[in-house]
Amino acid sequence: MKRQLVALLSTALLAITVSGCASTTEPSASSKASGTAAGLTLQQVKDAGVLKVGTEGTYKPFSFHEGGTGALTGFDVEIITAVADKLGVKASFEETQWDAIFAGLEGNRFDVIANQVTINEQRSAKYLFSTPYTVSTGVLVTKSDNTDITSFEALKGKSSAQSQTSNWNALAKESGANVQAVEGWAQAVTLVKQGRVDATINDKLTYLDSQKTKNDPSIKIAAETTEKSESALTFRKGSEDLVKAVDKAIDELEADGTMAEISNNYFGEDVTK
Repeated sequence: MKRQLVALLSTALLAITVSGCASTTEPSASSKASGTAAGLTLQQVKDAGVLKVGTEGTYKPFSFHEGGTGALTGFDVEIITAVADKLGVKASFEETQWDAIFAGLEGNRFDVIANQVTINEQRSAKYLFSTPYTVSTGVLVTKSDNTDITSFEALKGKSSAQSQTSNWNALAKESGANVQAVEGWAQAVTLVKQGRVDATINDKLTYLDSQKTKNDPSIKIAAETTEKSESALTFRKGSEDLVKAVDKAIDELEADGTMAEISNNYFGEDVTK
C-alpha cells in the first residue's frame, strides 16, 4: 500500500492516497539535516555518470528484493532505471527507511527519491516533482456476487474491514460503515471473501498488485473514487534543469511504450497516466 498522505474530501466522500498502509505522516527533514542542500544540474549528473536514487527496498511491488535477498527490483526501480538510461547515466540505489528518505534527499545522500511519493501541497512547497509516473484512485472492494454495494454511499450501515492507521479507515467511517479493525490488506480481503464483512476500501494499486498475483475471481471493485493521487520522482529545490531533462525522458518512455510495459508487468494495466 502506498506511502502517501491522504487528503479526505468529506463532502464528496473521496480520498487521495499515499501508499494504503503507508505512513500518513512524513519526517521533518529539518530535524535530520541542517538546512536544504543545493539543487543539482543535469550536467553535474552527467559528469558523475550516476544518478543517485533513494528508495526503501522493502516496499513491494515498488521497491523490493525478490525473495528478500535477491537483486533490488520493483516498479519504481525499473522506472527510474529507464529514466537514468535516457539521461545517459547509471542509476545507483541507496536504500533507506521511509522515515529518513526526505532527510536523505535534503542531506545530499541521493539526488532523487523513487518511492511512490505522492504530490501534495505541503511537499510541493519543499521539493520539485517530475511528471507523475503513477496515477491511482481509492477502490471499494466486495465479493463478486455482492449486488447491494455499488457506491461509497451504499456502505452506510454495512461493515468494512480497515486498518486503523490508514486514512481509508476515515473514508469508510465518513461513508457510514461499521468499521472492523484489521492489520492490512491481506486480512481485510480475507474477511470480505469469508463474508464476515461486506467490504474494504484500499488503494487501487494494492488491489491490482494482488489480482496480478492471485487473479481471484471471488472479489471485485464495486466503486472507485473520482479523485486521483499522483506519484512522482522527487528532487531538491534548485534542480529545475535536471527535472526538465527527467520529464523529457519520461515523455519519451511513454511514447515508446516502455512505461506501459513496466506497468503491465506489475499491475496488469497501465497506471502511469
